[in-house]
Amino acid sequence: MHAMQYAITLPADYDMGIIRERVATKGHLMDDFPGLGIKAYLMREQGEDSPVNEYAPFYLWADPEGMTSFLLGAGFQGVVRDFGRPEVRHWTGLAYAEGPASGALPRAATRRVAAVPDTVAPADAAGAALEESRRLAKAPGAVATALALDPRHWELVHFTLWEQQPAPEEPGDRYQVLHLSRPGRERLEAVPRW
Repeated sequence: MHAMQYAITLPADYDMGIIRERVATKGHLMDDFPGLGIKAYLMREQGEDSPVNEYAPFYLWADPEGMTSFLLGAGFQGVVRDFGRPEVRHWTGLAYAEGPASGALPRAATRRVAAVPDTVAPADAAGAALEESRRLAKAPGAVATALALDPRHWELVHFTLWEQQPAPEEPGDRYQVLHLSRPGRERLEAVPRW
């Protein structure tokens, strides 16, 4: 499993209805994309738990070939044409788990990125993060959660889909989920990879 996200920050006065319409008309195009586990079409609006307007899809790839095919294919080139070429962050997947609301259509998501301190062994940091991931997988309203690692910047990311907005004390950047493509959801690994 590989996790991937790009974020397109939009002007404060941008009509976010344009993003909603884009997803409503094009979101289904990824519903059967080969190699894709999950694509969550995410958006956040300035002033609503966010300092910025942002379109920031998050992907969990079951196969790295699917990720490559997408990045070099027509779909991503449409993003580049319309918004410029964004920086694409990606992480090696460590764990994925369905939550108690796995049958629900998610309406919200959280993403939390945490640095692995130089003083902590990466395996120890990943082990502690895995415990947090297990907690998230059992949280009321959790649809699914993933844990991944970026060894270039030594950071861990927790990504969780929620049936509704999570509790206020749940940390991380908060997003609205506009659409969820999940052609290979069952192929995402449900156990730690190490």
